[in-house]
Amino acid sequence: MLEDHSPAVSAATPWPAAYPQGYAVVDVETTGLARDDRIISAAVYRLDALGEVEDHWYTMVNPERDPGPVWIHGLTSDVLEGAPLFQDIAEEFATRLEGRVLVAHNAVFDWQMIAREYARVAIDPPVRQRLCTIALSKELALPLPNHKLESLAAHFGVVQQRAHHALDDARVLAEAFRPSLRAAARGGVRLPLHECRPLTEWTADRPTPRIGQQAGGYSGYGAGSWRPSRKRPACPYPNPGRFQDGRPLKQGMRIAFSGDTSIERELLEDRAVEAGLHVATSLSRLTSLLVTNDPDSGTSKVVKARQFGTPVVDEAAFGQLLRDVEQAD
Repeated sequence: MLEDHSPAVSAATPWPAAYPQGYAVVDVETTGLARDDRIISAAVYRLDALGEVEDHWYTMVNPERDPGPVWIHGLTSDVLEGAPLFQDIAEEFATRLEGRVLVAHNAVFDWQMIAREYARVAIDPPVRQRLCTIALSKELALPLPNHKLESLAAHFGVVQQRAHHALDDARVLAEAFRPSLRAAARGGVRLPLHECRPLTEWTADRPTPRIGQQAGGYSGYGAGSWRPSRKRPACPYPNPGRFQDGRPLKQGMRIAFSGDTSIERELLEDRAVEAGLHVATSLSRLTSLLVTNDPDSGTSKVVKARQFGTPVVDEAAFGQLLRDVEQAD
């Protein structure tokens, strides 16, 4: 039984009609952090519209390869050998997610790992929106020393029992999410929801994954297989300067990205490169435009953009601008 650490929602407190009708609090443990790493365990706590727990589910997953940092997640090859493959649990996992907002701590990571696993088995995951509890804690201005799960848990008096175990991490997050959700409802805070799009662009012409190999990562891993790593060629066009509101992007402009995006970040960068733009990994006085969905996040790029007067647009506006990029002189 999960303890509630938040004041009760009284009848006098109107629940925002725009809030979702249900949530799936998710945590996945993985073989690593790269795009071709695999899920080795997953847990889901299903919550109703008010954040009350309905049920929970946990499974290990056989990645058919080295399990990666065992010293973190504790799942060895021997433990995972008899676990089901992702294709065997994909349907059950989907029923836990269907019709709900996926909630996770650093949700973009969990979502991307889940989306890639479903892409590998050619199934669209039934998730349309996600909510990051880091972003929600920022919206609520919680006085946290950092954005680690343990700090969020400590703020609400939630006790962690097995850190980096998917089931316990999901339980902890569910306990911390409920009071966060109720605080947001009392304050009329808009929930930081992001769209989740299946990785169809990753499956159209991808090679069949060769299990047991990946690009980079921990020692002992072989050459890549999931999506070929490649170094982008240098932008052939000169930088025409800053983006100006009301005018189109121009080939050669330097574009930087910051924060969570609905579209896979690498796919978004690919589209920018294909349009003749220069994707910058950092922000400087030469940057033409910063793309971010959270202009108040306080990240180093956002701070520098303010200092340098760099124009800022969100992902949706950038998507519109990509449709009509002016040719370089």
